[in-house]
Amino acid sequence: MVGSGVAELAGSARHTAGRLQSVLASLWAKALALLVVLGAWQLVCLSGWKSSVVLPSPAAVGATLWQQLHDAVLWQAASTTMARAVIGFGLSLLIGTVIGSVLSRNKLLRNTFGPLITGLQTMPAIAWFPFAIIFFGLNTSAILFVIVIGAAPSVALGVISGADHIPPLQLRAAKTMGLKRFALYRHVILPASLPTFVSGLRQGWAFAWRSLMAGELVVMVAGTASIGVLLENAQNMSDMPLAIAVMIVVLVIGIIVDSVFGVADRQIRRYWGLVDGDRE
Repeated sequence: MVGSGVAELAGSARHTAGRLQSVLASLWAKALALLVVLGAWQLVCLSGWKSSVVLPSPAAVGATLWQQLHDAVLWQAASTTMARAVIGFGLSLLIGTVIGSVLSRNKLLRNTFGPLITGLQTMPAIAWFPFAIIFFGLNTSAILFVIVIGAAPSVALGVISGADHIPPLQLRAAKTMGLKRFALYRHVILPASLPTFVSGLRQGWAFAWRSLMAGELVVMVAGTASIGVLLENAQNMSDMPLAIAVMIVVLVIGIIVDSVFGVADRQIRRYWGLVDGDRE
């Protein structure tokens, strides 16, 4: 018993050390990539290819970013943008899940509407704004509409793709046990399609985030500060350091949220035995 306990502790210690080493390696790779980008950026600035007004140095942009981080306007704009992102993506998740669940088990509806959903996914979000502005006006509803129309198809296709990978034997066993309709979706189809579903959510977030940024640049809601408004103001003032600083904020937010989806994706795949935990 003692030997077994020691072996388990040793195995746990090795696993923890391996995970820590993996995290450190990942951080080092990201830091190296950042240094390469900053170095290339600085070299381009030193070459004199563009003036410092058009292409400011990393130091100038860093100083502007640091100043903006101490300004309440940036945080207010970021909170407004993130609120829109959460609402829009939440609606996309609800609508996409319902549509995907229905189409995944109905061959006629899938053959009829499946190509339409694929077409909506490939359609650029910016193409929807003339319709959205005319239909909803210059307000937040127009932005949310474009977010949903851009992200919901990815979520729906994730559900459909996940349902396609469910073994038929598992479905027959569930029906034999008396599971039908909603219970079948809740206890079998959705859990079994979860790994692919999360991948669809990750892609849906990417569509939602891009649509939101485009929307805030096109639809200016009066009296509302947002990241899109900050970018528009920087353009109007020809303030390139400010524009790049705000773009960095957009990039960082997108990376952070995508990383959250990445962690959830790995945990779910590990739970389903699709990933070897020792290799992460």
